[in-house]
Amino acid sequence: MSDTPGNREPGTAASGHRPTLAKVAELAGVSVSTASLAFSGAGPITPETRARVLDAAKELGYTGPNPLGRQLRSGRSGVVGVVVGDQLRRAFRDPVAVQVLDGLVSTLGENGLGVLLIPGIPSDDPARAVDPLVESAAMDVAVLVWGVGTDDATLAALQRRGVPVVVGEGREVEGAPLVAIRDRSGTADVVRHLVDLGHTRVAEVSLPLDTTDRSGPIDAERLAQVDRTPTANRLAGVRDVVEPVASWETEASLVEHGRSATLALLGRPGADGATVAADPSTRPTAVIAHSDLLAAGALLAARELGLRVPDDVSVAGFDGLDLPWLAPDVLTTVHQPLARKGAELGRAVIRQLAGETPTTVELDVELVVGTTTGPAPTT
Repeated sequence: MSDTPGNREPGTAASGHRPTLAKVAELAGVSVSTASLAFSGAGPITPETRARVLDAAKELGYTGPNPLGRQLRSGRSGVVGVVVGDQLRRAFRDPVAVQVLDGLVSTLGENGLGVLLIPGIPSDDPARAVDPLVESAAMDVAVLVWGVGTDDATLAALQRRGVPVVVGEGREVEGAPLVAIRDRSGTADVVRHLVDLGHTRVAEVSLPLDTTDRSGPIDAERLAQVDRTPTANRLAGVRDVVEPVASWETEASLVEHGRSATLALLGRPGADGATVAADPSTRPTAVIAHSDLLAAGALLAARELGLRVPDDVSVAGFDGLDLPWLAPDVLTTVHQPLARKGAELGRAVIRQLAGETPTTVELDVELVVGTTTGPAPTT
């Protein structure tokens, strides 16, 4: 049998060795550089030429350039480090984090980039909370999804290594793109909605102020220690409209934390040791939560205390999540474009890799009124 291209066994070349890009180029009748462009998806190459190269590769059983060799030649790993800023087991229970990561990972994947997820490390000293992956893992860019602290050890470690960063919802970092949302004004909008309904005793369930996993009331001293930009923005948005009668910090944005915080804000110990609703003449008539999961927990706590929502107490959140398990209640909330925020982070990574000038993208949010807010009770 003659050794023509059509008679070769798949995965072999005329010499019997593993197929190479050079052999693919020879069979397709193009230069090696042109064949390389067909696999990279970039550069001046016609669709017809690309198809001829890929057909030749299929005939020879050639699956593409060696990824390690390509990385060595380009000086890049093809990996983006994504610092989620929390324990992964908690992050993946939060639909907000999941939707942002979905938008980010999808955008990076479409551009041939892989992802390394890096969790946060709770610590009483945030300046020392650095995951070992931050210090040693190969990555071309790092995305700090939920911003950076005042003395952020993760940012410092990445800057020492010369790893470019993209910041999500954080303070501005020189040389880094920033993707933010207008959460301060959005929070002010939902609180103004409560005030317009006649509420003057508004309680607040807050996101974590830092990485210490603390839970408890927020006084003036604690308020001055806030070191997370989303939390700082939402605290400020509340106070742009009204001074809350009580404010409670949670250790994470999960339903159970919103429930326990709201029981503390709206309840008091009963004669049998159980928590019961506080005196209606003094207890808050509205609860503003910094996230929808915290607001869902607040709603469950109100039900547990025997309070009607919104007749006895109004509840509002932030995020715009679809929470059908709260039916028949539909949260009043501030909708933010979660998947788009993730996609914008991904596009910022692409621009960083292309050497473009860093920019700031700020996304709009929108108040969405549901069934959980109503006029303040008259008692």
